[in-house]
Amino acid sequence: MRQVDSLSHTKWECKYQIVFIPKYRRKVLFGRVHRELPAVFHQLARQKESLIEEGHVMPDHVHMMISIPPKYAVSQVVGYIKGKSAIYIARTYSGQRRNYVGQHFWARGYFASTVGRDENVIREYIRHQEKEDRRVEQLNLV
Repeated sequence: MRQVDSLSHTKWECKYQIVFIPKYRRKVLFGRVHRELPAVFHQLARQKESLIEEGHVMPDHVHMMISIPPKYAVSQVVGYIKGKSAIYIARTYSGQRRNYVGQHFWARGYFASTVGRDENVIREYIRHQEKEDRRVEQLNLV
């Protein structure tokens, strides 16, 4: 799984765990939005020469592992993905739902963590996100 990419004078492996939420953590990521957003995120990441290696869209948050070249800041790529996907959601769904308020769909900020050697653990966590959330809810830890 270790993949080292390269730019003209650089060898790199920069992977980040990213989590962001809709405004007010509303549970609005379901149905068509839930099915279409992963493809939108992948396309937007490719436009910044990045690759979403794992990802999962939950009703109230998005969780992904993304590989970003060192020539881009993490905030630049995440801001681009959030901004352009908010525009996509507003244009596609604004007539169908009142809660999609233009370009203010996502909450400000996000969580970012470098992946490093725990890559397999993070991949498994993202793949089984729904099971983990159900288990936590059953234990009343939320």
